[in-house]
Amino acid sequence: MDSYKTGKTLPLMEAFQTVQGEGYHQGKAAYFIRLGGCDVGCHWCDVKESWDASEHQPTSIQQIINPIPNKLKMVVVTGGEPLMWDLNPLTKALKSRGKRVHLETSGAYPVSGSWDWFCLSPKKRKSPVTKAYELADELKVVIYNQSDFQFAIEQSRKVFSGCLLFLQPEWSKKNQMMPMIVDFVKKNPQWMVSLQIHKYLEIP
Repeated sequence: MDSYKTGKTLPLMEAFQTVQGEGYHQGKAAYFIRLGGCDVGCHWCDVKESWDASEHQPTSIQQIINPIPNKLKMVVVTGGEPLMWDLNPLTKALKSRGKRVHLETSGAYPVSGSWDWFCLSPKKRKSPVTKAYELADELKVVIYNQSDFQFAIEQSRKVFSGCLLFLQPEWSKKNQMMPMIVDFVKKNPQWMVSLQIHKYLEIP
């Protein structure tokens, strides 16, 4: 992976214009940049094809950002686990074009890049670094089973007081977990529900 050390080339899995389907900014037009590479290994991951970075095309920063429409201001960098790579050159290039740059991360790697919105989605298998908790604008915990509620509570104690708190049902368990999530939020109103509306609407 020597070609990725400078951050001027990244393993691009896909890039596309869509609508943000999750969390605080759901429903907004966005351009998604999905980078390959992840070793967090969530068994329920819906983009396992992103895990092996070697399967994705090494792509220069300019090639990644050139297709982004000028009128589209929100760019979401996701994965995989994007913080496996140095994201300083990418975010600098995006901001030079007037983009608002969002990150979706497990927080398991050292933070690089300059972010306008930091969505932290921690996983049990690999804990976030301290800096990720400090920067999180949004904490989004995926609920797969009942024990994930306690995990969510523990994670919420590590972010700053202004961080927005979301619970999101894992897609394959949504019918089972949604009633429990609703009940939890009713009892703990500092939390909100996040739905993957792009899946309900069949939007890529």
